[in-house]
Parts: sequence; C-alpha cells; structure tokens
Amino acid sequence: MSEYIRPDFNEFHEAPDPGAQKEAAKRCNNCGVPFCQAGTMIAGMASGCPLNNLVPETNSLVSMGNFEQAYVRLSKTHSFPEFTSRVCPALCEAACTCGLHTTPIPTKENERAIIDYAFAHDLVKEKTPATRTGKKVAIIGSGPSGLAAAQLLNMRGHSVTVYERSDRPGGLLRYGIPNMKLDKRVLDRRIDLMKEAGVTFVCNANVGKDVDAGKIMKEFDRVVLCCGASNPRDIKAPGRDAKGIYFAVDFLKEVSKRLMDEDYDSEALIKARDFSFGSLKGKTVVVIGGGDTGNDCVGTSVRLYAENVIQLEMMPKPSEERLPSNPWPEWPRVLKTDYGQQDAIKAYGHDPRIFETTVKEFIKNDKGELTAIKIVKLTPKKDEKTGRMIMSEVAGSEETLKADIVLIAAGFLGSESYITSAFGVECNERTNVSTRPGEYATTKEGVFTAGDMHRGQSLVVWAISEGRKAAAMVDESLMGYTNL
Repeated sequence: MSEYIRPDFNEFHEAPDPGAQKEAAKRCNNCGVPFCQAGTMIAGMASGCPLNNLVPETNSLVSMGNFEQAYVRLSKTHSFPEFTSRVCPALCEAACTCGLHTTPIPTKENERAIIDYAFAHDLVKEKTPATRTGKKVAIIGSGPSGLAAAQLLNMRGHSVTVYERSDRPGGLLRYGIPNMKLDKRVLDRRIDLMKEAGVTFVCNANVGKDVDAGKIMKEFDRVVLCCGASNPRDIKAPGRDAKGIYFAVDFLKEVSKRLMDEDYDSEALIKARDFSFGSLKGKTVVVIGGGDTGNDCVGTSVRLYAENVIQLEMMPKPSEERLPSNPWPEWPRVLKTDYGQQDAIKAYGHDPRIFETTVKEFIKNDKGELTAIKIVKLTPKKDEKTGRMIMSEVAGSEETLKADIVLIAAGFLGSESYITSAFGVECNERTNVSTRPGEYATTKEGVFTAGDMHRGQSLVVWAISEGRKAAAMVDESLMGYTNL
C-alpha cells in the first residue's frame, strides 16, 4: 500500500483567492443570454439553477468586491447558500454561456464566498415575524426541502413545527452527506438561527410509527411531507444474507453520528473499532453504485483506512469530453472523477471504478461472513420489446473478487409506505407522492409534499426549490393569497 497519508473528516473546501475571484467574476459580463439561471429541463436533464438565482447580478457584485449587496441579491431566491455552495454539482456552471468556448464562471465558488462573508460580518438573520397569523403548520422531515419550507412559512408568520425521526435535525444534509463535504457545524449554525426565529424542532419523532399522524392532522392547519426518498434499492443476488453487507445510507449515517458524538475528532473516529461494520483496516471494501452516495462511501472508506476500495458501476464509462449528441447547454454527460475517487487513486494508485459491471453472487464462508463477490461484465443491448437500451450480461465474463465489506449505493426507490399510509396520500408508480403537475398539494386535504418524496431522488438544490414552492402554496391555501 502507498505511504499516502489519509485525509481526515474535516471539510476540504478551501477559500479562493479574492483577487482571482473578482477577475473571474468579471467575465460574467461577457454573457448575452444567462442560461445559468434558467432552471429548465432540456433533454430530460436540468440546465441552469433550479432556484433561478440572479447569477449575473451576484457575479457582477462579486467582481466589484461588494459582497454585502451580493448577499442581498442571493438571499432573494436562495434559502441556504452555505449548503449548495458545498454540495451542489453546479448546474449553473454547466449552463454558463462563457463555458461554451472557455471555462465557465466559478459561480458556485462565488456563492460560497458570498455566504461566508455574510456570516463573518453578521449579515445572516432569520426573519422573526412581528405578528403571527394564528395558523399552525407541521413539517415532517428536516432535510433541505423541509428546512426551506419551514423557513419561509415561519417568516410569513405561521407557527411551524418540524418533526424529525433522527436524533438531530438536518435529514440528508446531516446523515446522507459526509462531514468533509458539508461540516455539520455549518448546518447547526443555520438551524440555531431558525430556532431563534421561532421554528420548533422535535427530534426522535418518527411520525407514522411513534407519533400518530392522525393527531398531527387534527392539531395543525396544514401538514407538509418532506421525508425524502429514503427507500434504498437493494441488490438481489444469491448470498445477499451474508454478514458484511450494508446499505450505504446506514454506513454513512453511523460514521457521521459517531463523528459528531466524538466532537468532530477525526483521530478518535479513525481509531474506533465498535462500528457495526467493525474496523475497515486491512479490509477490502466494495461499493456498489457510481453516484454521489457511492463516491461518498469511497471517500469515507479511504479515511477509515480500508486496505482497498473497489467501486462497481453498471453503466459504460462516460466520455471525457462532450459528445455531439450532448450539446451545450444540456447537462454534460462526461466522466467525473470526484473527491472520493481522487482520494482512492492517491491511496491505492488506481481508479477504484470498474465500469459495466455488477454483482452476480455474494460468497460467504461457513460462518455466514462475506469473503468475496462474483461479478459479471455488462454490455448495452437494445430490448426487442421496448426498443430501450438495457445492460445485459456478457456470457463467460464472470470473475471473483475479494470482498470483506459491501456497501450498497444503488439509489433509492422513493417514499416509505408507512408514512404515506399514515397520512393517506396516494403515490404514483414510482412510489413518489402524487400531486398535480407543478403543484404540491397531495390527494389528502390539507396535506402537501416537497423534495425527494415528491420528485424522487434528486439534488439538494432541487429539494430547496421544492420546499420554497410548496411553502408558497401552503401559505396561499391558508391565507387566500401569498407574498412568498
């Protein structure tokens, strides 16, 4: 193994050089049509910011060094820039007109600088309403959509209570994203401001199980379901019952919780041996899934000193440059080597990813412990019935790999049935909560929904956007009009 010193669990984002940042922001003035703020769907993919942030205006102010006014502009459309500037894939930059021929404007980096400046100069305040409307709203789930809805509804004057089934508020932001990407103290800072402004948080409250949903619907004028797409997709293969196979979301949550319990002491976390999965030292970890969650599992495993990490991706390896079939301003379907893969390359000397591959069997010993996996290569093939391209097994391509721990990061299937049943809301064929197109009211009167529970597994920025839009519809249903 390389002598590479493993990184810790502290946030890895670095502040940009102010001078270089101003010069880069000036190039935004060269743009004729700001696709960056369109937030529209092109070829089934998002192009531009779903929040419709006033990107040219904020970049212009950054170029002048006027960060205070830049914050004022940004806060008109955005609830939590400190979150997206750390975890968003920057849809704005992918749609940047300047990026068509040169490099895009570093809008995400600028957003981070704006909000960091605002917090450093005590500009960030959650608005406490001068008067209350007398209306009560319950929000189930404290992830990005729930927090965004709570923020606006409280600002409007409604009394907002947020229910969270975990021990701390934040949902996906707290337990689905590792600390090195989003320091949880950044999250707590915002939640503390919301509490000061009057939002009530009730944790360890699993509505639909430990807390009666019917009672909540009676006590509150409106309910907003923001529970996320929290059903992890499983891998159904022989040997699935072997000891040593975990869902990625459970793995990441346990590590994040332990880090917070250890007061963010990375060394204590690395030395811990009492995780449910034990110590990763000397072990080979296989991550199934190539998305953001899979990457986070790779980065976390490297930090916990795994002997080796392998990441399996079903789909073919993307092109390193845009193909003619994927023109700007579509989202670029190109190869992305994220921090987790970068860390693995430094630690083990190779990219951990194996493309066009899936697990065919989990192999266990006499004690039922995972020892290896049997993999098989896949190839794109057109389905004769549907005409769609599917990934089919390549005959004779099976191979056996050592595996001590498997982390399943194969995505999520949608909302959990116990919560949708408890509130009596209908779901579509993808198990997302049903609403009319472009609306957030469910089939149950007085019950609304937003975020991944509504649209399926997606990005933090989309969840915030949905939370804000749902808040406006809830407000209008309560007051007859809305100014949100």
